[in-house]
Amino acid sequence: MNAPLPSDHFSDPSHEGARFRQAGEMTLDLFHRDGRVDDIWLGLGADEFALLWRLAAQPGERLTGQQLLADAWHLADETQHESMAAHAARMRGKLAGAGVAYLICTDGEGRFFLEAPSPSGPSHRARG
Repeated sequence: MNAPLPSDHFSDPSHEGARFRQAGEMTLDLFHRDGRVDDIWLGLGADEFALLWRLAAQPGERLTGQQLLADAWHLADETQHESMAAHAARMRGKLAGAGVAYLICTDGEGRFFLEAPSPSGPSHRARG
């Protein structure tokens, strides 16, 4: 009766393993397909959640836009979808509302990664 709706982004959650992924102060929830910081839900869209879920699988791992499309959305070519930079900018905007926009980063070669400090590390919220 209350079976999860089918999704082309994820396999059946009962076979996926962990329901949550922690990324610094943000918790991603596979069941809700959203992220939260403390009690603030981010209101992520399905594509945004899929990207963050993939990035949070290995924080710090640098991925090209094409790698992210293949891993998170199962698309072979970035021309099939909006620019990954545009998606990253929208996600940073949503994360900024919870004070964690710093989590989504790009390096000098245009690759994307999640900057997730250890839970015992310094908090980025204090930065002005």
